[in-house]
Amino acid sequence: MTDTLFTPLTLRDTEIRNRVMLSPMCQYSAEGGLATDWHRVHLGSRAAGGAGVVMTEATAVEPRGRITPDCLGIWSDEHAEAIEPIVEFVRSQGATPGIQLAHAGRKASHRPPAEGSAPIPADEPDGWETVSATDEPYPSGDRGDGEGGEPATTRRLDADGIAEVVDAFAAAAERSRDVGFEVAEVHAAHGYLLHQFCSPVTNDRDDEYGGSFEDRTRLLREVVAAVRDVWPDGKPVFVRISATDWLPDRDSWDVDDSVRLAPLLADAGADLIDVSGGGIHPDQELPGAGPGYQVPYAEAIRDGTDVPVAAVGGITEPTHADALVRNGRADLVALGRELLRHPHWPLEAAHELGADVEWPVQYRRGRFD
Repeated sequence: MTDTLFTPLTLRDTEIRNRVMLSPMCQYSAEGGLATDWHRVHLGSRAAGGAGVVMTEATAVEPRGRITPDCLGIWSDEHAEAIEPIVEFVRSQGATPGIQLAHAGRKASHRPPAEGSAPIPADEPDGWETVSATDEPYPSGDRGDGEGGEPATTRRLDADGIAEVVDAFAAAAERSRDVGFEVAEVHAAHGYLLHQFCSPVTNDRDDEYGGSFEDRTRLLREVVAAVRDVWPDGKPVFVRISATDWLPDRDSWDVDDSVRLAPLLADAGADLIDVSGGGIHPDQELPGAGPGYQVPYAEAIRDGTDVPVAAVGGITEPTHADALVRNGRADLVALGRELLRHPHWPLEAAHELGADVEWPVQYRRGRFD
């Protein structure tokens, strides 16, 4: 049988009902890192809308790991308790609940996009010192469309600080496990902390966590292993990476590095690589952002290794998403903006593709008959 968008995907002992994943997208709606009613509606509606995996936004493993003061966190039992009812609802709708465990590193301590995305200096009441592979702050200015400003001070992590980061990821994974998440995704993309260690653009260290490819990727591999160690054997661990820094004018991370990294992540315990791109530096040169513009990165990793992959990047049409799976280019298709626009996209896509899927009983009168 040929796999299609609505063929279940089994990873370890976990069966995902279809190949559509809600891509992690920051909502900037948490209160002190705690999930709110917004998260309940946002994640719950995509579960009711038929997604196979419902992934949280980047969820900080410690307070200084948030991108903004309004980002979601899971660094305490209180944070876990706040999100537990949402996990239960997502599962009740037949979706697989996933959490993206994250640390922003030197890209932390910024205003939310709606407030301009400017950096918040550490001496302001809602700012804090950031940490990274380097002591160089993220280049002063905005992260996209906001006004410039003085960045928060960045401190190079020493050996003890690195160990604390690994422990923070493991503790966050334990809390996530205990409240019922079925997928843990380690966020190592978009210029955040683990990506900062991997990329030569930001890693200027000369210790065991810098220099060679093996040393620059050491922290990521240690984090994945630590998460895998506390995660149930039958449940999968994902890793999101930036396949390329989009910086061809300098020594940087590229697709060949990602193909080389993928089997090492699998050895550390990863079951799927969620393949995105960019974010390490504002000088990046984005390719033309047409439909599926990042799919070739996922395909290269899938072809170069035996590791399953998720593809992202401007995927909007059901026939396109189905073809990616049917033709063996990806195992999961992650939708971001399209699922913001159309929370019930999977149900509508199933109709268009002629797949018979379950609808929530409350919505069955709306089925396409």
